[in-house]
Amino acid sequence: MFVTFEGIEGTGKSTQISLLREWLLAKGREVLTTREPGGSRLGGELRRILLSMESIDLTGQAELFLYLADRAQHVARIIRPALDEGKVVLSDRFADSTVVYQGYGRGLDPRLLHTFNDVAVSGLWPDLTILLDMDAEAGLRRALGRNLREGVQNTEGRFEAEDIDFHNRVREGYLAWAALHAERFRVVDASLSPEEVFAHIREHVEMFLEA
Repeated sequence: MFVTFEGIEGTGKSTQISLLREWLLAKGREVLTTREPGGSRLGGELRRILLSMESIDLTGQAELFLYLADRAQHVARIIRPALDEGKVVLSDRFADSTVVYQGYGRGLDPRLLHTFNDVAVSGLWPDLTILLDMDAEAGLRRALGRNLREGVQNTEGRFEAEDIDFHNRVREGYLAWAALHAERFRVVDASLSPEEVFAHIREHVEMFLEA
């Protein structure tokens, strides 16, 4: 089972992945948690480039192909082997992020991006995608506060530095993309308490496991 978490900055993806991991482990499932960018050794190097404020002048096209390189390596070396071993894989972001951020956010063609992604993932798409949705301004405030507390505003703050119009486009893009792929997307209100958010996520995962 392959579950991905998507959403704008500050929606609590890491928190919810941690809660879901513990719940699945308690049910006796083997679980791998990973993230993009950065899930593989190559991805760790690419994450430094993609999220650093030093890369503020990175073009949309260069950004796209770095994400695709990260994803191809991530699938081949981390995700597919874990799935073949029978593990549940939980990923903080995956191919939908590229379609939304570089497509709806940067203005590239989402359909073309989906085609590029299909090549990068070798046809491996999530069984279930949880979209954590909330107001873009509220999410950005959360993300900026987190980066400040963790001292990563320079090393991982490039997207948080984008203006609010960009983040609004990304949020709207996620909702539009989720509607187009409703068979695997489940939208959850991320403005609720972490416990309430997780209750909704657990319900979606339970329904999938029982199907």
